[in-house]
Amino acid sequence: MIVGGLLHSRGIARTMGERITEMNPGQGLTANLATSVLVLGASRIGLPVSTTHVSNGALFGLGAVNGKMRWRTVSKILVVWVTTLPAAALLAASIALLLGGG
Repeated sequence: MIVGGLLHSRGIARTMGERITEMNPGQGLTANLATSVLVLGASRIGLPVSTTHVSNGALFGLGAVNGKMRWRTVSKILVVWVTTLPAAALLAASIALLLGGG
């Protein structure tokens, strides 16, 4: 995760800030405030949430409301979200089998 963050953080920030939807500074602030409230609320009651997922959800909602959603970018993000968990499970199972743990 550290390597991925170091290599891709600028691209992720650019995608979230510019490629999901058009927004003015007030809309960006609103999306960030919504993310903050949701993440802090979830943390307070012990629910594990991904800040990136919550923030993207806020941006998706903003794009839906302002009618400026960039569907191509959103669809790419959703495909990655859907494939990440099964890919990680397959990788973990493969490593466990190779190491004799399964």
